[in-house]
Amino acid sequence: MELLFLALLVVIMASALISGYPVAFALPGSAIIAIGLAAISGHFFAGSTDAYFHSGGPQQWLSAGVTNLRGIYWEVERDTLIAIPLFIFMGIMLQRSKIAEDLLVTMAQLFGPVPGGLGISVVFVGALLAATTGIVGATVVAMGLISLPAMLRNNYSPSLATGTIAASGTLGQIIPPSIVLIILADQLASATDQASTARKALYKEATGEISMPSAFGVASTSAGEMFLGALIPGLLLVALYMLYILIYAMLNPKAAPAVRMGGKFDAAFWGKVIITLVPPLTLIFLVLGSILTGVATVNQAGAIGAAGALMMAGYRLNDDGGKLKFAPAILGILALLLLTFCISNYEMNLKFIDTPQDMFGIQLGLVGTAMLLVSIVWSGIRVLRIERTLQGVMLETAKTTSLVFIILLGAAMLTAAFRAFGGEELVRDFLVGLPGGFWTQFIIVMAVIFILGFFLDFIEIAVVVVPIVAPILLADPSANITAVWLGVMIGLNIQTSFLTPPFGFALFYLRGVAPAVVKTVSMYKGVVVFIGLQLSALAVVGFYPPLVNYLPNRMSFLGETAPPPRNPKLQYCIEEYVGSKISDGGPLVMALADARALDLSSLPADLSKELTEGIESGTQAVALLQSAFDAEEAVNAASRVYRPQQIVVRALEKQIRQIQEEADDLKLRISRLRSEAEAKAKARLEKRRDALLADVEALRADIPAGWEAVHTEFAKLTDTEQKARTSYQRQADAAWDAPLEVLAVLNSNDAFAELEQPLRDLRTVIATQPEAESHTTVDALKDRFSDVEGASDIRSALGKAESALKDKNNPDRVKALAEYDKALAEYEDQAVWRAQADTELRPQLAVYLESIRNTLGLRSQDRLNREQALFMARCNANHRDISLNF
Repeated sequence: MELLFLALLVVIMASALISGYPVAFALPGSAIIAIGLAAISGHFFAGSTDAYFHSGGPQQWLSAGVTNLRGIYWEVERDTLIAIPLFIFMGIMLQRSKIAEDLLVTMAQLFGPVPGGLGISVVFVGALLAATTGIVGATVVAMGLISLPAMLRNNYSPSLATGTIAASGTLGQIIPPSIVLIILADQLASATDQASTARKALYKEATGEISMPSAFGVASTSAGEMFLGALIPGLLLVALYMLYILIYAMLNPKAAPAVRMGGKFDAAFWGKVIITLVPPLTLIFLVLGSILTGVATVNQAGAIGAAGALMMAGYRLNDDGGKLKFAPAILGILALLLLTFCISNYEMNLKFIDTPQDMFGIQLGLVGTAMLLVSIVWSGIRVLRIERTLQGVMLETAKTTSLVFIILLGAAMLTAAFRAFGGEELVRDFLVGLPGGFWTQFIIVMAVIFILGFFLDFIEIAVVVVPIVAPILLADPSANITAVWLGVMIGLNIQTSFLTPPFGFALFYLRGVAPAVVKTVSMYKGVVVFIGLQLSALAVVGFYPPLVNYLPNRMSFLGETAPPPRNPKLQYCIEEYVGSKISDGGPLVMALADARALDLSSLPADLSKELTEGIESGTQAVALLQSAFDAEEAVNAASRVYRPQQIVVRALEKQIRQIQEEADDLKLRISRLRSEAEAKAKARLEKRRDALLADVEALRADIPAGWEAVHTEFAKLTDTEQKARTSYQRQADAAWDAPLEVLAVLNSNDAFAELEQPLRDLRTVIATQPEAESHTTVDALKDRFSDVEGASDIRSALGKAESALKDKNNPDRVKALAEYDKALAEYEDQAVWRAQADTELRPQLAVYLESIRNTLGLRSQDRLNREQALFMARCNANHRDISLNF
């Protein structure tokens, strides 16, 4: 019966959407109706309202959607969606300020003489508008009204013209900043939590270990990472569009002729190009650049974009402004320059200012802030007065934002109903049970999303489908994909929903403004090629993940908050980096040889032993790293035989677990049937459970007889590799830490020497002054020795002297002097070997440490240098199969 109500839920939702019922109400309405019908049916036919639910009851699932939404989005940390109204405001304001019209006209004049130039200009403008407005409808309508007539007048193929405009208008869905990417990032943040839990459970079942190494965890994503990840695929899509139009025009010149637009390429024209291009490009730089460089979060960048769009609209809509037309924008630019100067040259944090110069910088910053506020308010007043544009933009922003959040609420309720009837487990079991592993699952999910794009908008797909399928895909250790890659792949796929007939929204928008001479069939023909180009881009990104992963990794590793080299997720790539340096031979090998030849006779026995062991650890670390690489090769070689068996056995074990769970559930239900009236139902359930247990035994019999031996043997190989890597890390750390500690002792020689006279003067203090006063002086000198590396024995002796003097009942001056003598003797001994080691050993030790800093000492550094960060970005950009550890 659960499946019946699950099917009913899908039918009700599909019927409501097809009939044109608002999505915001169709999603929660279908959930409420399906849950209500299941509860009523259970009450009348099974005697319980909970009977036809997978678990729980109607009250739980009706409130689950709202509870989950509130629990997620009311948390202070979950502020991702704040960026949505800001970017919506930015896009609508730029659309109303006629920036799109200016760009289309100017770029048509610039690219017109090139074969297919008008089409290329449309793609170029579409990319610019995508990076500023990101609103598909506004972009398609603007280009349809301005560029389509010009293209048709110049004998462009109607199919090519309409396809180019429709496809270019959808670039805003993948080129950041994009509302789709923000929503996907939010959904994937929740999905990664579920995926991480599922992977931990899988690891525990496969290995028996309670805790999974953090290196195997599923990393989350953010809107900023999604923007970074989508940038290169978006530009790839733009390049494919332009390349296709250019090749098409060269092969078929009559369908896309070169057009010489009116006017000359004189100074006035180039001035117009600058005025038209520079403001949008500047806004793109400020919005995306602030995110890419880590200066601003996505929300802060949205605020920058909204303010910039308001300032641009302030001069663009003011056609009769005269000399003051650009005054607000110029004032804003001067304010930004002044603020940049202040930030670059002064301490702008009030907590840390301590000089008159810093206070002057704060005052300049206040002036710049006031100028910026005046610029924004001035522009806002202008936009409000001119046809009350600001009021219209605010109203439209509120409507669109409300629509998005109502759909999110409705989708949360629909997802709760889907889970109530076991839909999530049904989908998971279906995907997990497919032959071919991850890639079969992934291709089917992508195909389903592509088909749904024929009928549903991107928001419905993002908030309904992604929470169900993303945890399953992210949890798979064989692919070990990143959340940002999955999000960009889904984003590229969702983009096709705007083009796919018959319900592609871009086609509807274009059909509404296209002249009657353009047939709908021609539009459908035109978009088919661009859908193919989008799918081609999808395939390229799918087969080469670094196109998505590299840029987020690069910004992460080069940023101020970069993970330290000891981060467990970096260890594999760090060992690859060190291995590449060791394979060069020379420098590290020579450094270790020189270190072994050092004369350590000047050091005391304990330091000499520590340093000798540290240098020896360096030699051992090199050998252990090579052993780890050899063990990895052995694992890879053995995996060719082991992996096929592992796939078969793990699939059987999954089936066994699923059937066993069902049998355990039946056992629980049987235990609740105790009356004679329920005897038949109890017998039926017992028969069903016996059949399930028989299936479990049959599946266990299908497991190859020698599997345990094969698995044990392969586990030995993986354990050997892991132990070699762990041992390498331990020895590499020792190779750096031990010499560093000895060098720290020698580097403190000057501070040590400064304490000689105070130490010698201390005898007089102890011998002559009252105990209550002298112990204070001893304590102060003891604390000064605490700051000197290697002087702990002296400090300890002084501590005992202080204790002898500090005893209120029986202060012992004689004992204090005895302890003082020990401290002085220790000082004199140290002074001798410190002076000798300072000249004979310290320079060579510093050279040795510097020579191993970026190899054996890499894990001990505070952060990666640029070369290492870029290597980490490249290495981690690829997905590494970790399934052999499960």
